[in-house]
Amino acid sequence: MLQLRPNCECCDRDLPADASDALICSFECTFCHDCAQRFAGCCPNCGGNLVTRPTRPAHLLERYPASRDRVLKPHIH
Repeated sequence: MLQLRPNCECCDRDLPADASDALICSFECTFCHDCAQRFAGCCPNCGGNLVTRPTRPAHLLERYPASRDRVLKPHIH
């Protein structure tokens, strides 16, 4: 199950579980749309492609909550 990380790893922008502008790679590295554009859609951590993160239906978030662990890698720019 996807972690649905709560923030962009680059700029720390909040990305709630229902964010339509969150992108992830196959390792679940998570970025906002603006940062992903700066990286040309390529994950700066692993080199994989960044795709739109799916949303979790609201009625399932209580049973399967999004992650609260923020990941921030300030060296990424």
